[in-house]
Amino acid sequence: MREITIETIEKQVIPLCLTAAYDLPEDVRQAIARAADSEPSPLGRSMLNQLVENYVIAARDRVPICQDTGVAIFFVDVGQEVRVTGGTLQDALTNATAAAWSSGYLRMSVVEDPMFARKNTGINGPPIIHINLVPGDKIKITMAPKGGGSENMSRMAMLKPTAGAAAVADFIFETVVTAGGNPCPPIVVGVGVGGNFETAPILAKRALIRPLGQPNPNYKYADFEKMMLERINSSGVGPQGLGGRATALAVHIEHCQCHIASLPVAVNLNCHAARHASLEI
Repeated sequence: MREITIETIEKQVIPLCLTAAYDLPEDVRQAIARAADSEPSPLGRSMLNQLVENYVIAARDRVPICQDTGVAIFFVDVGQEVRVTGGTLQDALTNATAAAWSSGYLRMSVVEDPMFARKNTGINGPPIIHINLVPGDKIKITMAPKGGGSENMSRMAMLKPTAGAAAVADFIFETVVTAGGNPCPPIVVGVGVGGNFETAPILAKRALIRPLGQPNPNYKYADFEKMMLERINSSGVGPQGLGGRATALAVHIEHCQCHIASLPVAVNLNCHAARHASLEI
């Protein structure tokens, strides 16, 4: 059994958080640059070029890509031969989040009570953590800060099982078009299909951290992703909702088994600042 201290985790996760805040992943940068080159709308092309300039400045000057530095979300693959010592994994990630947001002068965006007091926690946490047990003696951590603008435009539905792929396609399209410019397009569209009420949104969020444009390994879902991207980019929403073609950079779908009486579907939108970073300990 390999032991990893919470101090070791904290020490490595703090810079990971800052990297996610300052450095747009290369696949996302390339996708925005390609969209700018091919955008037929002059206004849309101007907006996309400003996004390119923005992420270049953020990386160079070590400042946030967006003023909404988001809720800290962690996807953690924990090897079954690992034991965390000195505290809990929750402790380590909470401490690292607080330290990163404080040292990086990132905006604290978490309130402790969603309905009444809505008092800021002052630590941008506790973070949201999704843990997956895997073979081995390592811990892989993917940190994905998520802003409120795109998150607020996300939707979940329990469709009739007989509705089929056409109803899923319509739900995805309607979600994107109804959102318009609110999630700061060009967006990444994460879709979760299957599981149950709580599973589908997590699948949708996991879909957002897949390498941009990497197709689903199931060819039927890959074809569906391609079809949906074309349909969405023909909607006319365009960059920042100002018209044009580049409404979405990618559509990613994750799926799993579900009950015979259910067809859960979740759509989690991510703005053009599709931030995430990973490490392995």
